[in-house]
Amino acid sequence: MVDLKKLPWDKVKSEELSKGLSRKLIYGDKVMVAEVRLKKGVVVPEHHHVSEQLTWIVKGELLFEIDGKKITVKEGDVLVIPSNKPHKATAMLDTIDMDMFSPIRDDWLTGNDQYLRGGKS
Repeated sequence: MVDLKKLPWDKVKSEELSKGLSRKLIYGDKVMVAEVRLKKGVVVPEHHHVSEQLTWIVKGELLFEIDGKKITVKEGDVLVIPSNKPHKATAMLDTIDMDMFSPIRDDWLTGNDQYLRGGKS
């Protein structure tokens, strides 16, 4: 039997990671969904992870740098980032994005994500 969960998104606690950067997380055994809010000008430093990532821009615009190429992702766009692919993002506007990861990001659950908190990973 499968355990079913119903979680109201507006009741999920938002975590402030650094000035202008926050997130909410919901996860199961194999997939994680995160709402990430970035103020214009916020930079997510280059990093990589074993998880495959889908980034859906709900509002705003992010400029990604992947393999030396710049890719602008705007409202309504979805970007697929393969596993272990180094990437960086800059908020060109105030942005809300939904990130989906598989497998789940253990570093996000343990707080071992210093690249987002102003430190080195």
